[in-house]
Amino acid sequence: MIDRVSSLSKTTRMVFLGLWLVITIFPLYWIVVTSFKAPGAIFSFPLAYWPTEFTLENYIGLFEKSEFGTYIVNSFVIATVAAGLATIISLLSAYVLARFEFRSKGVLLMAFLVTQMIPAFIALGPLYLLMTDLGLVDNKLGLTLVYIAVCIPFCTIMLRGFFANVPDELEEAAMIDGCSRVGALFRVLVPVMKPGIAAAFIFNFVNCWNELFLSVTLMNRDSNKTIPTALNGFISSYNIDWGSMSAAAVLTIVPTMVLFAFASRYIVEGLTAGAVKG
Repeated sequence: MIDRVSSLSKTTRMVFLGLWLVITIFPLYWIVVTSFKAPGAIFSFPLAYWPTEFTLENYIGLFEKSEFGTYIVNSFVIATVAAGLATIISLLSAYVLARFEFRSKGVLLMAFLVTQMIPAFIALGPLYLLMTDLGLVDNKLGLTLVYIAVCIPFCTIMLRGFFANVPDELEEAAMIDGCSRVGALFRVLVPVMKPGIAAAFIFNFVNCWNELFLSVTLMNRDSNKTIPTALNGFISSYNIDWGSMSAAAVLTIVPTMVLFAFASRYIVEGLTAGAVKG
């Protein structure tokens, strides 16, 4: 009787997980299939869940009708620079918060947490006025600086957990052997924290790569636009170019999938290491 109940429970769980997997993957599958359909076959009736003819027309038209190659380069450069600099700055700030005690430490941590609770679009108006005064609207440097500022609070909190999980004795032993505090940080702690640093960089990169509101607000010229802005451009008042949008979405997803595939081990190690203590 117990074995029968256990088998039924296992079967129910597997069916539920199977349905959940189908529901999760189907939108991605539909985008990929739509990207390979001819424009006239996208809304054909009855709907074809598997196209009878595959075509690259949407992908070819994507680069012919827009500067999509430029958008990809812009997104890659901005996301990489912003993620890298935000990770380095957050590494230093997280080290200070994890290793030192000072009066405003609790307030600073609370401020970092509060920034994660505020929707980004609330600050768009004041941010746009500030960037206008600085002459950084429609400027790649301006968008990169904004992304760095946006990534630092979450990344700092994340890396602080990793620092808290590293024994103080490692750093103290390095300093006894002649290392300065900065030398101990980069020669001893950073190598130990490589999985956590990699996880923080990847999260920063993906957030910058997928961000829409700030890029739409601050970028106007096609030569400066990023991929999310380009995807938004396929939606007009009276029409949506589903074929081109699907092709662009597929090309947008591929880099992040490749990044997660190669770095999944570091992400898991980093997240489990930072979640133990702190």
